[in-house]
This record gives sequence, C-alpha cells and structure tokens, in this order.
Amino acid sequence: MTSIDDRIAALRTRQQDLLARMSSIESELEGHDAKDFEDMATEREGDEVLEDMGQSAQQELRMIEAALARADEGEYGICVRCGAEIDEGRLDILPATPFCATCAAQVAAGG
Repeated sequence: MTSIDDRIAALRTRQQDLLARMSSIESELEGHDAKDFEDMATEREGDEVLEDMGQSAQQELRMIEAALARADEGEYGICVRCGAEIDEGRLDILPATPFCATCAAQVAAGG
C-alpha cells in the first residue's frame, strides 16, 4: 500500500519532470535555423509532434496541480463527483485522478 505522502511526492516529482520537458520542448521549438524549404518542412513536421507532446504535458500538469490542490485541502483520494473514497489500486495507477472508477466510467460515457 502506497501512502498518501508517497503519492504526493511522486506527483511533485512528475510535476517537475513535466515542467522540464515543457521547457525543453519550448527551447526546441524556438531554436530552428533551417535554411531551405526541405529543412523547414522537416522541422515543421517535428514541431507538430513537439506541440502535441507539449499539449499532453500541459494537460497532465493541470491534473497534477489539481490533485496537489486537493491534497492541500485534505481531499486527495476523494472523488470530486460523488465524494466516495478512490480505490488505492486506482490511485496507484492514476495518482492524479479526481474520480472513483464508477464516476470515471460515467464521465467517459458522457454522463
């Protein structure tokens, strides 16, 4: 069983990793100096991949920040939708999740 403190520490570590990744992506996007059309086209394709990675990192970062805010409020591990305790196994897999399994399935189904 993973303690809440261990989960919070893991979230903070992941948060720092994501911030570093986003900084690296930003530097890469700003650091182009292609001279010809072919190089520019290749760089643009790479930029699209980097932008997608950056957006994914931003989304995960928002989830982590929300989870850390819930932890600060003493509400980490409690479903924000129904108020039930989130199963520890679910938190082990998705430590930033705001939902219990039941509510996550309902939200995914559009309910």
